[in-house]
Amino acid sequence: MTETFAGFGQKAIPFLKALDFHQSREWFQENRELFESELREPLGNLVETLSERFGAAGLGLRGDRKKSLFRINRDVRFSKDKRPYTNHVSAILSPDGTKMEQGVFFFYLGLDACFAAVAWWQPEAAMLQAMRRSIETKPEQFRKLVAVLRKSKLELGTQGAMKRMPRGFEHVTETDLAAAIRNRHFVVRRDIDPAVIHTPALADILVDFAAQARPLLDWGRAIQGTVVPLSQG
Repeated sequence: MTETFAGFGQKAIPFLKALDFHQSREWFQENRELFESELREPLGNLVETLSERFGAAGLGLRGDRKKSLFRINRDVRFSKDKRPYTNHVSAILSPDGTKMEQGVFFFYLGLDACFAAVAWWQPEAAMLQAMRRSIETKPEQFRKLVAVLRKSKLELGTQGAMKRMPRGFEHVTETDLAAAIRNRHFVVRRDIDPAVIHTPALADILVDFAAQARPLLDWGRAIQGTVVPLSQG
């Protein structure tokens, strides 16, 4: 039975600060119970509370404490940075409950930031091409999406955008459309006041944000239903 989210522990951020300072497997093992009680268990409760509420709202996003939470251990095999632990915790809710789908909800709690995002992040080539083509051929539909998001004070992010227009879209010169077509991701984000993370109100804030970002999910899903893999196109 799902345990309703009641907030992260008061020692959640102090734990992350200490872990970031020590970056020691020995220290982590000695303090694992604190990690579980202050961060991991509450994060699992948050994911499952959101999964229930997203389901009730018809958002098409779900998750659970087994599949949705990212590990706090870093993969250092191919990294020059050999610190064994991250300084944050995070989780993802998706259409099928795994981390492999597109059109997702993401939550991040760390020393540098606390935020939620709804994203089409690094979509495969055929999907990205279809999204760009939709912006080109249905500009008013895209502009309506942008306007609806802005009413909720949400802006599409530009992280990782191309500096030049992708091949086949050079003829698109309208500033807003060209900027959108250069995107590699389609993401909206809401920063969260760290003071709220210790209260059940965090879940309410995240549900409200997901509902406000729903137009981005719906836009992408409508395009996703028309995508033909490039190898078949």
